[in-house]
Amino acid sequence: MASITSSAVVAPVAFKATVEASAASSKSVSFSGLKAGVAGPNGLATKTVSNGSRVSCMKVWNPIGNPKFETLSYLPPLTDDHIIKEIRYMLQNGWIPAIEFDPSGVVYRENNSGPGYYDGRYWTMWKLPLFGCTDASQVLREINECKSSYPGCFIRVLGFDNVKQVQCMSFIVHKP
Repeated sequence: MASITSSAVVAPVAFKATVEASAASSKSVSFSGLKAGVAGPNGLATKTVSNGSRVSCMKVWNPIGNPKFETLSYLPPLTDDHIIKEIRYMLQNGWIPAIEFDPSGVVYRENNSGPGYYDGRYWTMWKLPLFGCTDASQVLREINECKSSYPGCFIRVLGFDNVKQVQCMSFIVHKP
C-alpha cells in the first residue's frame, strides 16, 4: 500500500518538473514563422500569388451560362480514344461501368422546395450496368447507342465498386 501512495506522489512531481523544463526551453526560442525569412520589414508576412511573371490573375471558369458538371467537364469534348483510356482505367480498378443520360444534366428545384430535395439529382440509367465487362470497346459501343437514341441528352459514364458499394468515378461523355 505504501508503494502505491509513494508512486502516486512522485509521478506528478516528475511530470511537473518535465513540463517546467520544456516551458523554460521554449521561452528562450522565439517563433518566427514556418519558414525563415517569411516576415517583411514591418513584421507582417509578405506573401504574393503569382502565375509567372506575365500573368497576375487568371479566370478559370465562367459560371454564367456554363454549368459545372462532372469531373473532366471543363475540358473540350472527349474523343473516343480519351473515353477508352478512362474506361480502361475504370476496368483495371475492377469497377463496373454504367451509362446514364438526362435531358437537363443539372440539379434544379421544381417539384418540391423542402430541404434536401432536388430534381435532376438522379439520371436515367441506360440499360443495366455492364457487369463482367472486360473490354472498353463494349462500353464505347453502348455509349454510341445511347447517343443515337437520345441525341439531345447529357450522357455520363459511372464506375461502381461492387465491394464498397459506392460510385468511384463519373465523367460526361456527351453534351447536346
